[in-house]
Amino acid sequence: MKNIYLLFACLFIFSTASAQFSEQRKSFQKYEGYFDFYYDDTKDKIYLVVDKLDTDFLYVYGLSSGIGSNDIGLDRGQLGNEQLVRFKKAGNKILMMQPNMKFRALTDNSLERKSVEQAFASSVLFGFPIVETIGATYIIDFTDFLMQDAHGVSDRLKRSKQGSYSLDSSKSAMNLERTKAFPKNCEFDVMLTFKGNPEGGYIRSVSPNPKLVTVAQHHSLIELPDDGFKKRAYDPRSGANMFSYYDYATPVEDPIVKRFVTRHRLEKKDPSAAVSEAVEPIIYYLDNGTPEPVRSALLQGGQWWNQAFEAIGFKDAFQVKILPDDADPMDVRYNVIQWVHRSTRGWSYGNSVQDPRTGEIIKGHVSLGSLRIRQDFMIAQALANKPFETSDENNAQMLELALARIRQLSAHEIGHTLGFAHNFAASTNNRASVMDYPHPYFRLQNGNIDFSEAYDTGIGEWDKVSVAYAYSDFPEGTDEGEALDEILKEAAEQGLRYISDQDARPTGGAHAFGHLWDNGPDAAEELERVLGIRNTAIENFSIANIRTGEPYSVLEDVFVPLYFFHRYQTEAATKMIGGMDYSYAVRSDGSIPWKTLPREEQEKALEAVLKTLQAANLAIPQRILGLFPPRAKGYPAGRESFKGRAGLSFDALASAETAADMTLGLLLHPERASRLIQQQGLNPGQLSLKEVLGRLLEQTVDSSPKSDFLRQVQEVVNFRVLFHIMVLAHSDVVHPQVNAVAAAALRSLKADLLKSGSSETAREMVRRIDNFFEHPELFKVPQVPEIPDGSPIGMACFQ
Repeated sequence: MKNIYLLFACLFIFSTASAQFSEQRKSFQKYEGYFDFYYDDTKDKIYLVVDKLDTDFLYVYGLSSGIGSNDIGLDRGQLGNEQLVRFKKAGNKILMMQPNMKFRALTDNSLERKSVEQAFASSVLFGFPIVETIGATYIIDFTDFLMQDAHGVSDRLKRSKQGSYSLDSSKSAMNLERTKAFPKNCEFDVMLTFKGNPEGGYIRSVSPNPKLVTVAQHHSLIELPDDGFKKRAYDPRSGANMFSYYDYATPVEDPIVKRFVTRHRLEKKDPSAAVSEAVEPIIYYLDNGTPEPVRSALLQGGQWWNQAFEAIGFKDAFQVKILPDDADPMDVRYNVIQWVHRSTRGWSYGNSVQDPRTGEIIKGHVSLGSLRIRQDFMIAQALANKPFETSDENNAQMLELALARIRQLSAHEIGHTLGFAHNFAASTNNRASVMDYPHPYFRLQNGNIDFSEAYDTGIGEWDKVSVAYAYSDFPEGTDEGEALDEILKEAAEQGLRYISDQDARPTGGAHAFGHLWDNGPDAAEELERVLGIRNTAIENFSIANIRTGEPYSVLEDVFVPLYFFHRYQTEAATKMIGGMDYSYAVRSDGSIPWKTLPREEQEKALEAVLKTLQAANLAIPQRILGLFPPRAKGYPAGRESFKGRAGLSFDALASAETAADMTLGLLLHPERASRLIQQQGLNPGQLSLKEVLGRLLEQTVDSSPKSDFLRQVQEVVNFRVLFHIMVLAHSDVVHPQVNAVAAAALRSLKADLLKSGSSETAREMVRRIDNFFEHPELFKVPQVPEIPDGSPIGMACFQ
């Protein structure tokens, strides 16, 4: 009897509380949309009306305001992971469930589907107490869910060694200005404050009070698209990004992993017409806070993509407009190009919100770092011939180069949000893709450097192939598989190459034609040309490369991108040594899976690369050194300045040492050394590691510079050569044959040094070789002054 009384008492209390809330919410601000919700301004609470149980929808979070540090990486407009979720009632709670979309059974057999669902874990993202029940509708307190650190701000601060931070709810609140409801989506914005003990310089440099860091986090609840989207099969040759899952209902004889391209929904109004408008065009909106002339440049570059859609029969299917003043860039209904500010230059990137069921792109979101245009301006300033000799307003040529790069950058990042991957081989096909990383292309004319062709001015031929594969709307009756294969075969017949990230990165990279920041079909020839451009620009460099009244410290920083102008082409040429040529071949396409680069091409690359280790190319002319005094007060050295060992004075030897170490780290990379051993084993006539080390020592340690200054420069280079050979001799990540060849090179070098005389430098090298062989376990590579930041050199993409 006592238990019955308790039950009635609980029911009475619950019904009374529910009745009280029902009465209170009449005074709340109501929002009507995909989910209705209420806002209680007396308690700063959001109450969500759940009228769709067991119905899938999309949950997306992101940052509507960020921290402003490229190194920390928490940017305004940064998207988090999209998640397919559903509300499920469980007792007196409503759970937000995230089913596992990686593993599926696409079948009409409900028991088979359930067996897969039960085999793999799902996730409960949150549990909400029910505040009020109205028939089959439930009202829940949504506030704590919105106020959590969904984006992982505290984790990111900890990983970047900025300190330990936790959410301070007393200093956090809803942001109603950006909290809205629409028929197919609800948008919530919250101000979150994190308290902690700052430990890193990055957070101190961007926060007014680094103990209290406030950002804004955005949450979206979105209705899923209808089932009219048709998935398209992925092909590794297509240039498209891949969306995949496991389908356990697949017959045993077929692949269980299903691969499709990610793309926007795009359909012709008349699929049978050669040219047709789209049922719904793809529209991107440019951040209305972007200033001129950048705004116009970004619009122009983005609009290039319509050329590719026109080529497959669409009329005005891709458009770029200015974001309306009352629109929120985080709103899922808008594809957005955002102009993002940080304290330093850094990456730009293109992300997207996708339907986890199909890979359909629902929202493209581009983030462009605003300081990158200034770096491109500085590159032009360094290479221009006395630009400010007669006027400090002589900016036109340099500004146009920077804007040309911004046009290309806009197209590049939009390309990622259209579903396309990098193509780092496009530069070998006459700049065939905006999805490459473009290095400015300069020419020599009458002793001056011509900027007119620095960057390309339109969509590339490869981009048209990628768009054709992903977005062609074929007439009824077309065999789609055959039509798609024909698109790729035609591209191959035109000689178009496609190589993406994993095969193009410089450290240990093997592909001879897929490079970042290079130009031309032959990387070795282009390096020779780039060194010529660099030498001419250095000859022309003077105090007239900065404006009147600017301190000489500014001139030193302007010189940095010129001195290291060859760095990316060096990366490309080095990859030809022990290099391979291959594609993402499939059976029946008729291509050769891979082949080693011919010996003569590797030798040509080696000779070009070795020039970057010669004192004549690395020594800064004494005329220019006279322009680099200790830095002025208020203009300290930064991460993009030269580093050195000489204290306040400019260190002319350290700049050469740093540049040489960059080359040697590429040339004598352990993976490259192992490939050289293998390639000679397969073909005894091929270039060998022994020959590479022999030519390296001939061009460096055995060289005889003409002046004392050049000799000093060459000697700091020679010591880096010695250390890198020691690394190969001691490394445990190479084949033992590499150790043997490197050790033999050290012994031969010691013998030559003993024969050549008794200079202090020779004796020191011999001493270090002896110590290495006596106690190899004690060997440590001496640190080299860090190379100034180069990438991004107006760089594209965080991928």
